[in-house]
Amino acid sequence: MGNQRAYLGLARATCALGLVATLLTGCGSDGGSGDGVTKLTFAASTFGDPGRGPLLTKWLDEFNQSQDKVQVSAAAVPYPTFGQTVLTQMGSGKGPDLVRFDMPEFEAASDAGLVAPLDKLVDASKYDLLKQPDQFMVHDGVRHGIIFEASNYAMFYNADLIPTPPTTYEQFASTAKSLTKGDVFGLAFRQTEAEEAGVWQDIFNYVYGFGGAWSDGKNLTINSPENLKGLQAFKDLYDANVIPRGADAATFRRMFAEGKVGMELNNGGYVTATRGQNAKLNFNVAPIPFPVRKQGAILAPIVVNEASEGKDEAGTFIKWALEPQNQVKLQEILGASSVATTTQRSPETLKATPFLPVFDGLTETSLPQIVLGFEAKTPDIRKVVVQNVVAALQGKTDLKSALDRAQQQATELVR
Repeated sequence: MGNQRAYLGLARATCALGLVATLLTGCGSDGGSGDGVTKLTFAASTFGDPGRGPLLTKWLDEFNQSQDKVQVSAAAVPYPTFGQTVLTQMGSGKGPDLVRFDMPEFEAASDAGLVAPLDKLVDASKYDLLKQPDQFMVHDGVRHGIIFEASNYAMFYNADLIPTPPTTYEQFASTAKSLTKGDVFGLAFRQTEAEEAGVWQDIFNYVYGFGGAWSDGKNLTINSPENLKGLQAFKDLYDANVIPRGADAATFRRMFAEGKVGMELNNGGYVTATRGQNAKLNFNVAPIPFPVRKQGAILAPIVVNEASEGKDEAGTFIKWALEPQNQVKLQEILGASSVATTTQRSPETLKATPFLPVFDGLTETSLPQIVLGFEAKTPDIRKVVVQNVVAALQGKTDLKSALDRAQQQATELVR
């Protein structure tokens, strides 16, 4: 329970997290309303997405309209601060009743005892759950989550700027350089400590796409030759000035929608978000053109806060979400992502988005962005790695020294 004590300590510094944290402090279930309705809060960064957020809220409204004893309201927390904000609240015995976590925070929260076991709330055997992502929802025989979204990473490209997508890293880099001129950039990715979780997601594809790994399951391998090769490829693109340096994800994704960024490596959920910003943008998707066909996947579980007084009611919502018709609706909202269960994409959906099979075909080679063997320590390892990689990008140290330092610091953390 050492992690739980750490989060309790973090709770004492809640004021530093700003207004969003303050709002979530009182977000727990409210079973004391005079009408006998239990009111729950569901926190997810996706509620703030320009394309998916409004549609997810409508989907939530459908649940509320179908119920007379429980109501669920949405709480949007900005992605860069989501994990820290919600973990801090949960660590202090407060926070939202339902949470859509990314995997690093899910692992940390589960290990710290902040997530309620779902086995008595939801009978998972009744549903046709996707085996590959669902295996990560269970720890030592105890289910802590249900997949809300499973989204593989691929290469998004502006089809007007790039008629034929690159199929090798060399072509990828050459295309990025040739497109960069004036106010148009060939590529975009996150590169600042302020977007730590996002940088981790972005560099994951370069590490694993060049044959590397953060660990071998027993020992950390942060400074392995393969990792150095992949991250050097990442740094080479940064040094080539083919990205809008300093721009955050919200900014450069808007630029992509405006035709001012040629390529991005992103997950399937970005399809709906992009169309929400510019329905007329002519973009397409292809596998990431790196030497090894391995890429990250956003596995986003929905969990129940251990501190919630409305666990049974939260289970009611999860069971509703797992009903086939609601899974289909959720998948249509999420775009090219998969959901918890096996679904069939309609001919109309495939006609509107013909590249969906690209994402579906990557499931077997996609990995959650956690450190295998050190799952609960992933947020701590991530912080160390991103700090050192960003230092190398900014010229404060060379990349090899940065990875050696990250290896040493992270090894000390996990002892």
